[in-house]
Amino acid sequence: MLRAAAAAAAIFPARFAAAPAVAAAEELRSPLLRVLGTLRGGRGSVLLGRRARFCSNSSASDSEAVAAAAEAEAKAEDATVAEGEADGKASSAIVPTNPQIEDCLSVVALPLPHRPLFPGFYMPVYVKDQKLLQALIENRKRSAPYAGAFLVKDEEGTDPNIVTGSDSEKSIDDLKGKDLLKRLHEVGTLAQITSIQGDQVVLLGHRRLRITEMVEEDPLTVKVDHLKEKPYNKDDDVIKATSFEVISTLREVLRASSLWKDHVQTYTQHIGDFNYPRLADFGAAISGANKFLCQEVLEELDVYKRLKLTLELVKKEMEISKLQQSIAKAIEEKISGDQRRYLLNEQLKAIKKELGLETDDKTALSAKFRERIESKKDKCPSHVLQVIEEELTKLQLLEASSSEFNVTRNYLDWLTVLPWGNYSDENFDVHHAQKILDEDHYGLSDVKERILEFIAVGKLRGTSQGKIICLSGPPGVGKTSIGRSIARALNRQFYRFSVGGLADVAEIKGHRRTYVGAMPGKMVQCLKSVGTANPLVLIDEIDKLGRGHSGDPASALLELLDPEQNVNFLDHYLDVPIDLSKVLFVCTANVIEMIPNPLLDRMEIIAIAGYITDEKMHIARDYLEKNTREACGIKPEQVEVTEAALLALIENYCREAGVRNLQKQIEKIYRKIALQLVRQGVSNEPDQEALSITENEEPSNATEKDEILKDAAVEDASVTSNMINPASEEANELNITTEAPKEDSVSEGKDTDGAKEDAADKAIKKVVVDSSNLGDFVGKPVFQAERIYEQTPVGVVMGLAWTAMGGSTLYIETTKVEEGEGKGALVLTGQLGDVMKESAQIAQTVGRAILLEKNPDNQFFANSKLHLHVPAGATPKDGPSAGCTMITSMLSLAMGKPVKKDLAMTGEVTLTGRILPIGGVKEKTIAARRSAIKTLIFPSANKRDFDELASNVKEGLEVHFVDTYSEIYDLAFQSDAAAETS
Repeated sequence: MLRAAAAAAAIFPARFAAAPAVAAAEELRSPLLRVLGTLRGGRGSVLLGRRARFCSNSSASDSEAVAAAAEAEAKAEDATVAEGEADGKASSAIVPTNPQIEDCLSVVALPLPHRPLFPGFYMPVYVKDQKLLQALIENRKRSAPYAGAFLVKDEEGTDPNIVTGSDSEKSIDDLKGKDLLKRLHEVGTLAQITSIQGDQVVLLGHRRLRITEMVEEDPLTVKVDHLKEKPYNKDDDVIKATSFEVISTLREVLRASSLWKDHVQTYTQHIGDFNYPRLADFGAAISGANKFLCQEVLEELDVYKRLKLTLELVKKEMEISKLQQSIAKAIEEKISGDQRRYLLNEQLKAIKKELGLETDDKTALSAKFRERIESKKDKCPSHVLQVIEEELTKLQLLEASSSEFNVTRNYLDWLTVLPWGNYSDENFDVHHAQKILDEDHYGLSDVKERILEFIAVGKLRGTSQGKIICLSGPPGVGKTSIGRSIARALNRQFYRFSVGGLADVAEIKGHRRTYVGAMPGKMVQCLKSVGTANPLVLIDEIDKLGRGHSGDPASALLELLDPEQNVNFLDHYLDVPIDLSKVLFVCTANVIEMIPNPLLDRMEIIAIAGYITDEKMHIARDYLEKNTREACGIKPEQVEVTEAALLALIENYCREAGVRNLQKQIEKIYRKIALQLVRQGVSNEPDQEALSITENEEPSNATEKDEILKDAAVEDASVTSNMINPASEEANELNITTEAPKEDSVSEGKDTDGAKEDAADKAIKKVVVDSSNLGDFVGKPVFQAERIYEQTPVGVVMGLAWTAMGGSTLYIETTKVEEGEGKGALVLTGQLGDVMKESAQIAQTVGRAILLEKNPDNQFFANSKLHLHVPAGATPKDGPSAGCTMITSMLSLAMGKPVKKDLAMTGEVTLTGRILPIGGVKEKTIAARRSAIKTLIFPSANKRDFDELASNVKEGLEVHFVDTYSEIYDLAFQSDAAAETS
């Protein structure tokens, strides 16, 4: 039975007459004593006046025990009250109400930050203002222990639904006088000061107050009016019904939760019997509603309206209690269900294990690992089998929940999955390999020849041996794709990983197993991925290895790549030797000078210089264009890219050594063609093919091709020539033509109109890309002609240079700044490096000696200040191959004679006039051909390099190989004079 029923019986004696008064009093006795007893407990126990009042729902025996203890405590408390006043100690007992409470017309204002105080309820308040606290203590000593408790308003512009916390309390403590008064609600509660312990003041609410004016500012003291409820009719049916609903709802709330049961007796102890206004106050006070909703109840003097407001609050409280119960029940069911399921699963496992129906996890794992290694036992090294057996034994002894168990399981997983002794059957057919290499790549005869040599040796020996081949060359020449073709030709598995920027040795050698997240290195991962022990591994960008705090990866690669060491390659994670001697390593690099020397010493370098124009034409026509057209879904009959267009594309847009940029430009052309065809209504979807008419089929109705030809102006002349020119401007811009089939393709027995319709149906839209409209597809040309002069003027000579992107030509220009006796000097520009600056100094010295020998009377170098410039100053230039070109430029200016037409040279000169060999002969030869140079001068030591070039590269060139600069002088200056004389 709800404790509130006893209090309600005082209001409605007829309805509750049957309830025994004694039983109700006994029921309420225990909560009363419990509340009075807990008021002694200081800071924690006096929190009963707030929303979070936690009381246990004790049983009958517990209530009796608590009642007995509380009665004893109450007796001791009465004695303490008698003596405590003399001692000046703060007592937690309730101070008797002053009989002249109506005389309190001026009170100290006490701000309440969290909730309003209702009559009949306790509330602890922490007072930080020492002046205010002292005033409260003095009031209590003067037998006027009262203060006014007023709820604090929120600051303007703040959300009332958001709890501001300590910041709000701090701001209230800082306010004084009128500022504080503005922040207080006018209606509050006259509160009795029941105890003061430190800065904690316990208040007991008595009646409503309204502030009328301020008396003092610090502490804030205000004049108040005592408020009373408006008159109401106790017999009003509406009020009765509302109060019944409040009582019924409170009964539900108190039955569902034990948090507020004790408040019924505490309230009636200090207020008396329940009536309609007090019932409304009680319901609002124990609800967990927003503080401003509670303030509305406090300010409402109309009893019926107050009951309605309280009914809304307790209804919401009841819904919250039901929700709390449902949440608690759901969580309890889930926990009990999970526990039950876990116990049943464990019992099921035990039963299955006893019956032999299922093994545990460790046994299943061991069986899986043993099954993996069973097929490899004959080929697996004995030391590896021994390690696997030891780890399997260790796995059985470990608990499945331990971290060491997971480490061992992962280790066994890697050990048993590797292809121990599993080699793929290699194909040593050199004719098959030649066919595959020719299918995938055009040219590159030296690379293909080296691969065929490797295959031939393997065929004669009956087995292959791992080698290290390093393909070096500019970007885009096909180094990576060559590695893939080699793997296909040899029937080996292919695996590629890039080491560009790699700075961690663990990526190659693996981590220690003790580390969290440890993994083997790239080579072990490769073997697991390909499933064979003799794959072709492509190590890309080996010239871009990094070096960080985790070690030197280049040094770690030595053990991986060295044929003498990788027989017993040791990975840190596996910690067992692995035989990598059958692995074929292919490395790629742009600049071999960037590869560390110990690593470079173990490689066989195959240089890929790049492609000349003829090779690019073949690659574009036979490989790039075909693949791009298929990728774009365009049929061969729908587009035509002329030879002139490809040549212009290569010379004006894609002059670099590789063909990657050429592929991008071709893709750009075909994307624009695809867009143009779609705009014209062409579709290459499979269902469109059914629209074509064969010789044995009747012509179909209107098709999309008929619509395309509707706007075309068809004339008799164009019909005769089997050519229909589209009338659209867009088609004219892109040189689009439409071809009609020949008349004999039309089925016999049809009339002339039917034949014309059939011809229109079979018309094929074709886009023609020529050199004239190439710019519409790829934009303006990127490169201009490298050759600036048809005939180089005095003081200008063409040199040949090597770059990472291939070969290029460069002009070296010398001019005279000023002339005067003893003013010989040299100024250099063109962003030259240290090597080229030294070459210029040597060139001036050697040139001066040559001029003195050839023309002793010429004092040009002694009396002239020269300015030597290498164009394209934004590009850094350095390297030992421009010495002879600089000397020739200076001598040309000194003698006032231009050099021979169509002449280019390269080579470094010593102070004695000797010509030193240079590198990049093929790249420089290709650059000369690109600039239409016919006569080349190379050092004699490079004749062997030139002879190894393909015949199509050397075709049409006049090449001179020289040992001293005197020979260059004769070729550059004397040849023209001799020709003129003859």
